[in-house]
Amino acid sequence: MPVDDRRDEGSRFRTSPTGPSVAPQRAPTGQPPTDQASARPGRGNRRRFGSVLIFILLISGFGIRAYRDLSRPEAWAYWKDQYFSPSMTSSPIASIDLDGSGHGRPGLAISGQIGPAAASWFRDRIDESHLAAGDVILLSSPGGDLNQAIIMGETIRSRGLVTAVGVAGAVGHIKPSYCASACVLVYAGGKIRYGIEGSALGVHRFVTPAPGRDPVAETQRTAGMVLSYMTRMGVSSSVVAAMSETSDVRWLGTREAMAMNLITNPIADSVVRP
Repeated sequence: MPVDDRRDEGSRFRTSPTGPSVAPQRAPTGQPPTDQASARPGRGNRRRFGSVLIFILLISGFGIRAYRDLSRPEAWAYWKDQYFSPSMTSSPIASIDLDGSGHGRPGLAISGQIGPAAASWFRDRIDESHLAAGDVILLSSPGGDLNQAIIMGETIRSRGLVTAVGVAGAVGHIKPSYCASACVLVYAGGKIRYGIEGSALGVHRFVTPAPGRDPVAETQRTAGMVLSYMTRMGVSSSVVAAMSETSDVRWLGTREAMAMNLITNPIADSVVRP
């Protein structure tokens, strides 16, 4: 009886339909078996699409938030004042002789309305002019943003600069000018505050309207903030009392401003060297 050499189906060998039994093919050594899940068509594309979609959603969220921030009137006013159309102008001065010693100091003439981004703009101008302690800030302004004025004054004090009120004249002298409202707070930041004959300092009561808040309470809060600042700058509290007396600008005489310690060094004339 002939012997059938074929093994069961699960054995190591199989019978060739045309010849003797041969061993089944093996996967090449050193190569892992194919991952059927990763080999599915379109899976990689779906992953990339999901990543792109998440990125777009994140960018859209930031964009919407930025649009909401910039769409507010106060935010747009800040960006406009900072980058596009500053409300103040500056002019570097090579030498200002404030004390009549014949030894002038470099200075920076600042004029115009104190806008919502004036403090940042002001710091940049100081840096560009390379002003050092003892150098001069020459002011001419009707006032403007109270909070920005306080920051500007604190910047002046932290850098040891001195202040005066006036504009640089064409003939080489400082021409008298005025510094009113919030500008007085900038002026108060000077380590030394020169009073130039003919220039004027004007004060008044600050009103900061806030929707939904008690206007009387807000005015008192603002007065307290101004008092705290002036005290730190070494100015008498009587200047705040003078501010609270009227909503119109009150012009201070030289003697009155000196009695308040607002002016520390009165001078009759000063020379500018361009």
